[in-house]
Amino acid sequence: MKVRIITDSAADLPTPFRPEVTVLPMAITFGEEQYLDGVDLTHRQFYEKLIEGEVLPTTSQINPAQFEGAFRQAVDAGESVVAILLSSKLSGTCQSARIAAEEFPGHVFVVDSENATIGEQILVERALELLDQGLEAAAIAARLEEEKKDIRLVALLDTLEYLKRGGRISPSVALVGGLLSIKPVVAVENGEVVVLGKARGSKNGNNLLVQEIEKTNGVDFARPYRLAYAGLDDGLLQKYIADSASLWAGQAETLPVGTVGGTIGTHVGPGAVAVAFFRRSGSPGGTP
Repeated sequence: MKVRIITDSAADLPTPFRPEVTVLPMAITFGEEQYLDGVDLTHRQFYEKLIEGEVLPTTSQINPAQFEGAFRQAVDAGESVVAILLSSKLSGTCQSARIAAEEFPGHVFVVDSENATIGEQILVERALELLDQGLEAAAIAARLEEEKKDIRLVALLDTLEYLKRGGRISPSVALVGGLLSIKPVVAVENGEVVVLGKARGSKNGNNLLVQEIEKTNGVDFARPYRLAYAGLDDGLLQKYIADSASLWAGQAETLPVGTVGGTIGTHVGPGAVAVAFFRRSGSPGGTP
């Protein structure tokens, strides 16, 4: 049976992407104007509005009816579905998918990525690798449940202000960071955003980012990995790539680079750089 991969726009997949993948858009609202992430609001347009506007946008989860429609279309076309979605601890979208999936027992398998943006994205890419190896939907979902524990998403933010506004961290934590011009390094752990450390200036922040990656015993280059930036240009990301050249030397001639879209950009703001990868086997927290 053919397999359909369904994900949400929080995965920030580049376009065009493979035809086996369907992306359901999250809604982003600026004041009275509502947009669909990646449909009528590009990543660049989002940051232009975010930087120029005074009102912080809000995001809306995908509802069960939207998932039911997408699942039914796939099943009616003779496809089984693996739905890979934004962490359930960050959004109700995954729960919406689980509710809709109850209508399609044995045909739809929902995977909580326990991640976001490019961390979610590389799990989608891993699903496609498993699909290309001939695995059926149930087996793909089972493998993803195991391998998602190996994913590490680490990011250097320009500010904690947007995480504070979105209620992801406390105002007191954000205040201290702002007063000291601190560049926070954050990660997604067990589906939640955590602050790993703080550094003064982007150079020290890049160093801290590299250190956090090295703690995991490095990148498994046999599985998907990706870098991304939030904002209107990739200057900070290119600086990070230069500062972290030792991580990639001899492993990758070019690095896959993307952008963080509006769903997650609402909470991290412009000026962030992120790295997502699978840890090497046997690394801390990884598969033995």
